[in-house]
Amino acid sequence: MPTALLLLALTLGGCASTIADLPMVGTPAGAPARPAQPGEYLPVHDLPTSREGTAMAPAEQAKIQAELIAARDRQAVATPAAPGRK
Repeated sequence: MPTALLLLALTLGGCASTIADLPMVGTPAGAPARPAQPGEYLPVHDLPTSREGTAMAPAEQAKIQAELIAARDRQAVATPAAPGRK
């Protein structure tokens, strides 16, 4: 019996794309029409262009790191760790 249910599920799953294309079944009322041409795949192998300069100056990065460490330390004092946690 479980094998029959599995085969039925696989069979009906294969028909899902054809059922979706039926005029009265596949789309709800008010849905936009499907495009005539399907969308193209994204260009995942195209590399972005290299940057002109550095993203962040080292001094600015050090300043932001110091601010984050200070915020972490303030938070650690405000809410002590629960027993058993570091």
